Amino acid sequence: MLFAINFDEDFIDVESLAIASVFTFQSIQPILKAIQKEIERIDQKLDKLVDAIPQWREQRDLLMSAKGVGKVVAYTLMSELPELGKLNRKEIAALVGVAPMNRDSGSYRGKRRVSGGRSKVRTVLYMSMWSSIQYDPKIKATYQRLIAAGKPKKVALVACIRKQLIILNTMMKNGTHWTEKLA
Repeated sequence: MLFAINFDEDFIDVESLAIASVFTFQSIQPILKAIQKEIERIDQKLDKLVDAIPQWREQRDLLMSAKGVGKVVAYTLMSELPELGKLNRKEIAALVGVAPMNRDSGSYRGKRRVSGGRSKVRTVLYMSMWSSIQYDPKIKATYQRLIAAGKPKKVALVACIRKQLIILNTMMKNGTHWTEKLA
């Protein structure tokens, strides 16, 4: 037994726990290295496949020209959202699940919420938004303005995701690289 927990005394042997952590880490280190090598191999193969097809290469380059968009976001949008650039701003936001939907019925006016959509796309856009807020002055200003107006942070974040998605949709529709005017 590597460590013991004595529930009668509410005591955890921290020293034994540290030894167990080191032992566990050492035992899985080769597995982690093998997984990392496999990820790198798959990334290289994916890059070669995208580079081989001019249309895909152009789409990737257009998407990656925007601040906060890297290979993961670009490849996810290319594979999970082929409608990007073919729909209007409301349709693309609803398709991804970042458009506010009303919950009204008769005279009742419910709270607007986002729902549905493509969760994989929404997840990568959520993660990329943190980078965009940090490096894109216009997205950062939008986020700070919404927070200053009293909006919850997640509401402000989803609004910025929607704005970024609309910008990316416009870029793909027009075939233009990211510029300050688009933001």
